Amino acid sequence: MALITSVSGIRGTIGGLPCMNLTPPDVVRFSAALATWMLQQGLPARIAVGRDGRTSGPMVQGLVQHTLLAMGVDVVDLGLTTTPTLEMAVPREGAGAGIMLTASHNPAEWNALKLLNQHGEFLSESEGKQVLDLAASGTFSFAPADRIGRHFLAGDYLDYHIQKIIDLEDVDADAIRNARFMVVVDAINSSGAIAIPRLLEALGVSYHLLNPEVTGQFAHNPEPLPAHLSELCRMVPERKADLGIAVDPDVDRLAFVAEDGSWFGEEYTLVAAADHILSRRPGPVVSNLSSSRALTDLARQYGQPHYTSAVGEVHVVRRMKDTGAVLGGEGNGGVILPDLHYGRDALLGIALTLSLLASRSITMRRLRQSYPDYAMAKMKMALPSDFNWETMKQYLRQTYRMGEINESDGIKIDLDEGWLHIRKSNTEPILRIYSEAKDLSGAEKLAREALERLEQHLALTGTA
Repeated sequence: MALITSVSGIRGTIGGLPCMNLTPPDVVRFSAALATWMLQQGLPARIAVGRDGRTSGPMVQGLVQHTLLAMGVDVVDLGLTTTPTLEMAVPREGAGAGIMLTASHNPAEWNALKLLNQHGEFLSESEGKQVLDLAASGTFSFAPADRIGRHFLAGDYLDYHIQKIIDLEDVDADAIRNARFMVVVDAINSSGAIAIPRLLEALGVSYHLLNPEVTGQFAHNPEPLPAHLSELCRMVPERKADLGIAVDPDVDRLAFVAEDGSWFGEEYTLVAAADHILSRRPGPVVSNLSSSRALTDLARQYGQPHYTSAVGEVHVVRRMKDTGAVLGGEGNGGVILPDLHYGRDALLGIALTLSLLASRSITMRRLRQSYPDYAMAKMKMALPSDFNWETMKQYLRQTYRMGEINESDGIKIDLDEGWLHIRKSNTEPILRIYSEAKDLSGAEKLAREALERLEQHLALTGTA
């Protein structure tokens, strides 16, 4: 079906033809390319590897690890884990790189190789290009028998990760324990079913777990959006819980449901985390171009600057470092705190939000009502194989010439009634169409009109 290479990694559907899908030859090729790049950079010949709960995970991990061993690289095997846990393990192990096997929010037939540098952060665009060029060349030098790499089972890095979160000055573990929270968690049959209970137990939070079996057979579409979380929204008030928690399969995205079953929203996850941090210390905050204006408004209330970046964790992190941000992330529910590590971390987001609720003695519903109220619509359009993005951008410039246009990542158009952001996905063969306005009908109208115009343009031209 698809094989996509981007700043978000090597992502594709399992099975089918090499170079068209994510097949064993592709897994070997990209794993060998990362090892070659790492060795060329003079980095330690050691790579940490982990996976989420997908059914293809053990197979793909076996291919990755044996390829690395054949390259003469030692493997630190974390097994079933979360992306932020692996990101923290890479530098602690003194590894030269990391590979997390997860397709994040994509359905179960997908998997991916997320490639990390020696700091446990996503490869930069220039580093990623070097790896992709090596993969395309296919010229790898494998190790002789006496120099094959060694395989090590990692210690319990999840406990290490959780303890580091609890030790943060910004996490008030005592206040959380005293609040005696009860939560409902949708673990989506993956790593969250192991990781989130461990965090909640360490914080003295009682919980009810939905989809707790780590089968990789996701009970619903794994992207944490309202349309996919009806059971969670129903169970929170039914269980008389204080809130609901939803994560994606590799636990770097986080969304909340309020105590009455209403949608708190993945867009407001970052807003709540920023509210907690900015209430304790000043500093800039960063989000990507597709994130809500609510963060801009919140930062202004605290008298702090808000900066934006292109979509993608690597871009957000670079902007955070450039601006000295105290917090950053993406409106898809990703929270990044430099004091912990430069990576989106749902476990961190849970701890920060519970700290905020406990310190203010406030409910999730009241907290959401305290923020600027925006609504966002998210639509998508499948791309034909001959799609020409430059031609499409020219059409969009002309169509939306009345707005303020930003082309740093796709095209973002600021209009009187809200904004539109139209860009090619890093993770799927689709065009993403995001919009935001003062209410849902306004946001949906902006996105729907854009989608109709794009589809009409494709129909008239035959291609983009």
